[in-house]
Amino acid sequence: MSPKELLEKYKNGEISLTEALEKFPDRGIEEMGFATIDTDRLSRTGLPEVIYASGKTVEQVKQIALRMVEKGIDLLATRATPAMFEAIQEVVPDAHYNELAQTITYKHHETEVPATYIAVVAAGTSDLPVAEEAVETAQFLGNRVEKIYDVGVAGIHRLFHRLDVIRRARVIIVVAGMEGALASVVGGLVDKPVIGVPTSIGYGANFEGLSALLSMLNSCASGVSVVNIDNGFGAACQASLINKLT
Repeated sequence: MSPKELLEKYKNGEISLTEALEKFPDRGIEEMGFATIDTDRLSRTGLPEVIYASGKTVEQVKQIALRMVEKGIDLLATRATPAMFEAIQEVVPDAHYNELAQTITYKHHETEVPATYIAVVAAGTSDLPVAEEAVETAQFLGNRVEKIYDVGVAGIHRLFHRLDVIRRARVIIVVAGMEGALASVVGGLVDKPVIGVPTSIGYGANFEGLSALLSMLNSCASGVSVVNIDNGFGAACQASLINKLT
């Protein structure tokens, strides 16, 4: 029961004040025993509840997804396996799986997309799983996305070839492993916010993304912020909030 319906029932004398007050603390909480779904997150923060599937069992992901869809919440699961997708399809047949991004999505209704867009720039093909997670998340959140892939600093002319598309974006996500230099390069060429996503791609001294993370954090280009290693999801959430600012 929505807060409006609850207040209408109290106004009409259908329930007492005590009964109404008892129900209010439950708003935004869907208890499942092994999980507690935040059903009010979208209206509270502008970002909906999302399933982080890694570490959960197939059955847990399936049950959470079903309950979310039943409650009218659009579905996004990240770090999801093919087995999880097959299980969710049993209860949400129209769900979509991006195998590269490891994301499962389902939307009850399409929403209006802003004219402005988010550019997702990836240094190398090996960085695409993280870049695709950012793309899927940004599109799920109702954004137009332009992909600019395989434009790392080893062949910097490839970046300049797509620079006009990058510069027209309202916010830019830069995904890069190895030394993570691409975020600084892009930051020095544009007048838009740049969100760096270091990836765990690289040889031994990359330290599973730590060197790329530190490079981005130490960027001398102004306007570059950084999320955690391989966190395409987090970058897309931040980019979406920026893109929808009026």
